[in-house]
Amino acid sequence: MTKVTFASHPHLLGFENLDRLVERTAKSGSDGYPPYNIEQRGNASYRITLALAGFGEDDLAITLENNQLVIRGRQGDDGEGRTFLHRGIAARQFQRSFVLADGVEVVGAALENGLLHIDLARSVPETVVRTIAINGKKP
Repeated sequence: MTKVTFASHPHLLGFENLDRLVERTAKSGSDGYPPYNIEQRGNASYRITLALAGFGEDDLAITLENNQLVIRGRQGDDGEGRTFLHRGIAARQFQRSFVLADGVEVVGAALENGLLHIDLARSVPETVVRTIAINGKKP
């Protein structure tokens, strides 16, 4: 049985990388930590919000490479000399990634009240119409 993907459609040429991207993100299942929201804030703007109770700015790293936004967190061990009767606030390291479409850029990030907000904006590409010459003849 042949695996059918949207990139195998005869009218979609050159989308093989997108097919691989979808497959890769489907495989990169996460344990759900930290929880996050993605909201559309306008026609061309978005916000990713991660709930990061107990994390400070120095505990976090945000990188963007090849359209992949990666947020990493690692808390120092401040539990030394403390005895917890119950420890329900997660203090473990994490990595959460998001793949951004071409033209989507990170505008800024802010940590407020245990929530990390990452603002994104999509630049609108200009429309280009080009006439193609047939057999080298000018149109």
